Amino acid sequence: MLLFKNNSYSIYRFQRLLSLYQKNNETLSISSSVKLNATLKKLLDSKQYKEALDLFDQKFEKCTDFTIDMAIKACTISKDYKRGFHIQKRLSSNSLNNPFIQASLIRLYRYVGNEMFEKALDLFEQIHLNFDSVTYTVVFNACAGLANDRAIKIGRKLLDEIPENYRNDVVVLNSAMHMLMKFGDIQSAESIFRSNKKKTIITYNAIIKGNTY
Repeated sequence: MLLFKNNSYSIYRFQRLLSLYQKNNETLSISSSVKLNATLKKLLDSKQYKEALDLFDQKFEKCTDFTIDMAIKACTISKDYKRGFHIQKRLSSNSLNNPFIQASLIRLYRYVGNEMFEKALDLFEQIHLNFDSVTYTVVFNACAGLANDRAIKIGRKLLDEIPENYRNDVVVLNSAMHMLMKFGDIQSAESIFRSNKKKTIITYNAIIKGNTY
């Protein structure tokens, strides 16, 4: 009986020590991730993109989705697209379903060819997030670059549902107008041109080029 009690107490102590060890490790891991994010942000703020991405690669196991999002943005800014695609291949399904990471990947895709336009639209259809002006611009440009049935359907739907506060954004409007021109919908593009109160040289170029498509 005494032996049984001693064994039970030993098991209890072992489980207690194991629990404390796991808790301490978890705390250290969180602390380490926070420190990594802070260091990475500092490097990015000082435009040391290569150093930031090298650190990201070295500490990938400690990276959170926030870290990954920063790294993808660094790839886009530094035009290191190959590295950005490599990061994407390393991501877990959970990270790939993070809407902020998806939005950053869409921005990365805008700098490459038609194959990436398709991927941009794939991600766009998965995102359940309020877009900013950059995301609207990227998706409109992807639709313009493809100008196929799928792109036309997505582009028109996005334009119809665009919030009121972006209907006066000159960059977004220029992209939408360019897209409509690529679709061959000159009438709708000219309607946006007329309603645009902040016309720029890009606005005029878009409408002039559109009439030559």
